[in-house]
Amino acid sequence: MLLSYCTNVHPAEDLDGVIDQLVRYASPVRAASGRDELGVGLWLPAGLAHRLDRSPADRERLRAVLAEHRLVVHTLNAFPYGGFHDDVVKLAVYSPTWAERARLDHVLACARVLADLLPDGVDGSISTLPLAWRAPWTPADDDEATRAFASLSAELRTLAARTGRVVRVAIEPEPGCVLDTVDDVVAWLAPRTAPDRPDDVRIDPEHVGVCLDICHLAVSFADPAGAVARITEAGLRVVKVQASAALHVADPSDPTARAAVGRFAEQRYLHQTRELTPGGAVLAADDLPLALDGTLPGRGPWRVHFHVPLHHEPAAPLGSTTHVLPQAVAAVAAAPHGDEAHLDVETYTWSVLPPDVLPDGTDELVAGIAAELRWAAEHLLDAVTTTERSAA
Repeated sequence: MLLSYCTNVHPAEDLDGVIDQLVRYASPVRAASGRDELGVGLWLPAGLAHRLDRSPADRERLRAVLAEHRLVVHTLNAFPYGGFHDDVVKLAVYSPTWAERARLDHVLACARVLADLLPDGVDGSISTLPLAWRAPWTPADDDEATRAFASLSAELRTLAARTGRVVRVAIEPEPGCVLDTVDDVVAWLAPRTAPDRPDDVRIDPEHVGVCLDICHLAVSFADPAGAVARITEAGLRVVKVQASAALHVADPSDPTARAAVGRFAEQRYLHQTRELTPGGAVLAADDLPLALDGTLPGRGPWRVHFHVPLHHEPAAPLGSTTHVLPQAVAAVAAAPHGDEAHLDVETYTWSVLPPDVLPDGTDELVAGIAAELRWAAEHLLDAVTTTERSAA
């Protein structure tokens, strides 16, 4: 697996800003994490993706900076379309949807740019949203999304034939969306990959697969091995794994725990919260403040969609779901094409952490991201290597 960290933690949305991010953050992170070369999972908002797509000179400028600082790009994040660091993002991150042409155009621009940036002999991956937020979503929207992904498949095949570079797009299930869970994305995607479907509504499983965000998986209280098995049994592949951890609240009826998790309720991002009942059902609240206001009864443990740094264990009585990560990565590694999956550390929430753990300036943020990468290398990549040796 190739390891990278996702640059959507940084706010810039133009080329000068992205280059400044690479110099100011990514290059020092590479040095601090002890890596001779560092993967960066670039977030390319739509405006920048289209600019780079149109301009070979701009791509060459970006490529030169990457090479100078020993940074490589094999994956892109095309989930946020733009404005990901606005004061309030919340539901806006799911627009435009896959029923709108702008979403397809954004991802295609990203694919063409990525094909030009890829190192020789390496396939590329792009993560994207699970169609839309669950409402409003109509059968007509679903038909448009199906046709969009069929068109995407055809364009990616053409791109591979023209450039010799394979780029795959990975649909990332997320709580609250049309494709909420792994089971949802499998149920939606697998029938549409059937070889007997007409070309205009057939999605090619060689070029479209699944992005497994481990925070989302954990929030859903899903079994990692079972989730990966359902993906592979459906003839799909895990294209990308986003290494991320959720908040865990063992006893949300405890006033101390409620006060502690309440410190993570903030206004920029949506923090979907799920409760596991004693009977095994999963109850849902669309945001943490709603859960705290009584949408969830608080009789079972909560998991909160708040990406906490991988190496950081929240202070008691809170916890995190980092224990899910090695299980999920090992399951992916053992699956067909699992060794080709990309592993991207995606903690975009550094800027909205509670004050006592909020990084104080550039140096602390660099140190934090580097610590995450060292954690991922030790607990995920090394664990995969050990498993592979044992199997051999």
